[in-house]
Amino acid sequence: MTKQELVAKMQEAEAWIPGKTVKIDFGDQGLIMLDGGAGSVTEADGDADTIIKVGWDDWQQLASGQLDGMTTFMMGKLKVEGDMSNAMQLQSVLSKLKG
Repeated sequence: MTKQELVAKMQEAEAWIPGKTVKIDFGDQGLIMLDGGAGSVTEADGDADTIIKVGWDDWQQLASGQLDGMTTFMMGKLKVEGDMSNAMQLQSVLSKLKG
C-alpha cells in the first residue's frame, strides 16, 4: 500500500481520534495528519497534539497486525511526542483500517 492509498483508506474509514490531531511521521516517507477536529486525513504538515514517529515498514506491519503497538514502542521502533493518551488509542485507529 502506498502512502496515498493509506490516506484514502484512513479518510474513508474515519480513522482519527475525535477532537484530536495526530501526526504520524514516517521519516523519509513523509507524514500523515489525522485531524479529528476537521474529520480529515491529509499529508499536510502542521501542529498536532501527538506526534508518532515510526518507519514505513514498521507501520505496515502494525496496520496488518503483524506487530503490536506496545511491543513496537518498547522496542524503540515507535516514538511518541506530546499527548501519550492519543498514542494509546492507535490500536483503535488501526482496527478501523481492517474493517
